[in-house]
Amino acid sequence: MRKKIVAGNWKMNKTWPEAQALVNALMDKKNLIPAGVQVIIAPPAPYLQPLSEAAAPTLAVASQNCSQHDGGAYTGEISPGMLSSIHVNHSIIGHSERRQFYGETNEIVRAKVDACLRHGITPIFCCGELLSERNAGEHFNTVAAQVKEALFHLSAEALSKVVIAYEPVWAIGTGVTATNEQAEEMHSFIRAFLVKNYNQDVADSISILYGGSVNAANAAELFACPNVDGGLVGGASLKADDFMTIIQAAQ
Repeated sequence: MRKKIVAGNWKMNKTWPEAQALVNALMDKKNLIPAGVQVIIAPPAPYLQPLSEAAAPTLAVASQNCSQHDGGAYTGEISPGMLSSIHVNHSIIGHSERRQFYGETNEIVRAKVDACLRHGITPIFCCGELLSERNAGEHFNTVAAQVKEALFHLSAEALSKVVIAYEPVWAIGTGVTATNEQAEEMHSFIRAFLVKNYNQDVADSISILYGGSVNAANAAELFACPNVDGGLVGGASLKADDFMTIIQAAQ
């Protein structure tokens, strides 16, 4: 049975004192986290180790990115082996901001997924279309290509270890959220695509999260969609009360 997951992507926000305060506030409310809901936070890289220690076992900690390389002369990069060595067992891979600002292609994303799996790290694989692609009726083709090119070389066993996050690019940080119908339509499409290329058991084992202006007001309706298994939350994860409301909506 697939997990209910709520992950908070902090992006490049919070000083160290602010990060500590946010985690402390979440930990103070840990009794409000519904049974069966996995909560993940993805703080900036300098905070990964201390927060993974402070938050365990209530909150899992994810990196916002990692290298596709296991080591070497790659200045500024962080390898999945390094993450694993400090008990960071999740990593966001292929976020649209990485694709847009840092030129990450489906090929690079595929290599990062492989690197994570080699080191026992769960990839939170992001996919989603531009507004121009949706308006042109190409949104299904875009997402299918991203999923196929980055994931479909994996065995069924390996694929079952991946979390997928559908994030329409036009909804990220814009305040515009996909309608419930749009979210469910794409999530249902992705799950059917997994069935077609693998099987029903694999498709039923993979959590598919929605991301794109998820907030305390719309989370419950989005998470009620049959194929939406939780959310990858941006700005709303930076406020403890709002994030906890979203977490509770996933039960």
